Amino acid sequence: MWPSFCRLQVFCMSLAVLAVLVLVHNFHQFEHLDHNTVSGLNWIIETSDQQSSSPTTKTTRRHYCDYEHQTLSKREQAEEESLFAAIQWPNPPLGKIPFIRSTDPAHSSFVILNSHVRFKVGDQLEVLVHMKDFQGKPKQYGGDYIQARIHSPLLKAGATGRVVDDQNGFYKVFFTLLWPGDVRVSVSLVHPSEGIQVLQRLREERPDRVFFKSLFRSGSTSETTVCNVCLPGELPVCNFTDLFTGEPWFCYKPRKLSCASRINHAKGGYQKGLLTPSESLFFQTDVNIKVPVLPSGPDSVTVEPLGFTESANLDRSQGPDIFPLGYYYQDEWRPRTRWIRHFNKTADISKCLQGKVVHLFGDSTIRQWFEYLTTFVPDLVEFNLGSPKNVGPFLSVDLKHNVLLKFRCHGPPIRFTTVFSSELRYIANELNGIVGGRNTVIAITVWSHFSTFPVEVYIRRLRNIRRSIIQLLDRSPKTLVVIRTANVQELGPEVSLFNSDWYSFQLDTVMRKMFSGIAVFFVDAWEMSLAHYLPHNLHPQDIIVKNQIDAFLSFVCPSET
Repeated sequence: MWPSFCRLQVFCMSLAVLAVLVLVHNFHQFEHLDHNTVSGLNWIIETSDQQSSSPTTKTTRRHYCDYEHQTLSKREQAEEESLFAAIQWPNPPLGKIPFIRSTDPAHSSFVILNSHVRFKVGDQLEVLVHMKDFQGKPKQYGGDYIQARIHSPLLKAGATGRVVDDQNGFYKVFFTLLWPGDVRVSVSLVHPSEGIQVLQRLREERPDRVFFKSLFRSGSTSETTVCNVCLPGELPVCNFTDLFTGEPWFCYKPRKLSCASRINHAKGGYQKGLLTPSESLFFQTDVNIKVPVLPSGPDSVTVEPLGFTESANLDRSQGPDIFPLGYYYQDEWRPRTRWIRHFNKTADISKCLQGKVVHLFGDSTIRQWFEYLTTFVPDLVEFNLGSPKNVGPFLSVDLKHNVLLKFRCHGPPIRFTTVFSSELRYIANELNGIVGGRNTVIAITVWSHFSTFPVEVYIRRLRNIRRSIIQLLDRSPKTLVVIRTANVQELGPEVSLFNSDWYSFQLDTVMRKMFSGIAVFFVDAWEMSLAHYLPHNLHPQDIIVKNQIDAFLSFVCPSET
């Protein structure tokens, strides 16, 4: 009896000691769990627009995808529905379409419908595109993404066309003839409708196909974890959601370090194996990605000139439905809704920017503006801030003319090599810190780095930026704000899955609509890149950038004519 009682007593004491040890361990773990991680769990669980400051013991959701749980006002919800309606794209019939029945540009063709007409400058040219599959059979549905332009190589002239999908395999393209001489038509299939369907699926289902990383360091201990707007799984996360804008950003929590020890942000890489073998057939270079569609008859017309007064009126067309918005002639961009100055001399640029502070916010396509101005204008001298190459922030100063030129990249997602955490700034927050005034000039572009995410993520970012712009213009109405639109680029099978022109076109449409109706100006980089004869490039060549700068500076210093 006694030995049994002793064994029972020893067992109970051991159990009590074990319980105390577990309690102490859990208490230590709870104290080690930093505020960022705890509030990150709260953010997802409670789907609130405000970051919680109290710990939680609830279980986490499977995905940290804040854009799925936004709380929108009725006005924001109506706007979002309108934006999605504007970018709605026709889908192929239900079911898998075999490659042989997909759109084949080699079998397809276009014809000029009114080639018999005697054209004058200002007339409309109509083109009919007929799409067929790889068996040469006519397509019965639409949804192909087509780009079209007219051009005169000898005149270095070009303009884009407006494509209308009849959703039966036929597409109409309308061009406004804007200069005299021999004008040629070019039509290209960017993606077949079957490929667009794949791009839509990737955008909604694989927001992680570009992944990011952050380095955490404390003393000699360092760890790297994956970061994104959306993180799968049930691992603990660090929540780096911006407290002012509510822009979400998460990193998996390091095993040994706190979330506060993050020191940088960088692009991690691109996911592979995103497509099935049958889907990959819709993305082939020289087969169905940016392949010319050839004419079935004449591909050019002769255009007769107008008188001087008629030409001047044509170049000053008004109205919201003007298309195209501009054209090239002798390698100079000519907008149709306003006068433009061409700043061919450095002295003219210095005079225009004298006494100005110029803020450039966005990605590498607006960083080109900083690089162009700093290189072209001798008095603008870059001040070495010790920033990483191609990342920034950058600063140039012209002491003679009292000019300050700045560039700063937008906040994550940003696919630059490495950005210090302290330099990750959201444009909306930066705008809130600018006093503004007649000597303040701001240019913004945000598009390329959002192409892999659902459109809701992009809408949220622009909504925050727009709110800050409105507040800035309210307190400082003389501040000049310019929006640079997206541009086309060279595409291959891999690039198409991450940065397709179709993605960019959709984001560009959203951008224009969200910033219309407020006192901002647009530099139409889309038409400038699509209408030019040079090969498409994510970073357009200098002559295109020069025309963008001319358009930008024409807002800063309008023509006195």
